[in-house]
Amino acid sequence: MMPPRPPSTEADFNEVMLDVYRRAKSEANYEARIFLRMVVEKGGLETARYLLHALKVSDGYTALWERGRLDLTVEAVILAPEWRPLFTVEERRIAVDRLRAYDYTGRLPEPIED
Repeated sequence: MMPPRPPSTEADFNEVMLDVYRRAKSEANYEARIFLRMVVEKGGLETARYLLHALKVSDGYTALWERGRLDLTVEAVILAPEWRPLFTVEERRIAVDRLRAYDYTGRLPEPIED
C-alpha cells in the first residue's frame, strides 16, 4: 500500500510553473520570458492569480493557443486536482471559462465547486 501523498504546497506549485516555462520552450517552441520573470519575482501562485484576474488573456496564452498547446497555460495547470486547495472556486471557474472560450480539448472539471 502506498503511503498517503503529502498535501501540495505553494513551493510545489512554483516548481510546476517553472516546468511549464521549460515545456513551453521545448515542446511548443515558445519562450515565455515575461512569464518566467514573473514566476521568479512574484512566485508561481501570485503569477497564476495575476494572470487569472487579468481582463484579457496574456500574449503567452494566445501564443500557446496558436500552437495548439493550451495544456501548457496557467489556466489548464491550476485545474489539476492537486492544486485545488490553492485556488478559489471563482479562480477555477475563470480558468474553465477561458479554456472553453478557446475550444480547449483537454479534460475540464465539472462542476466547479468547493
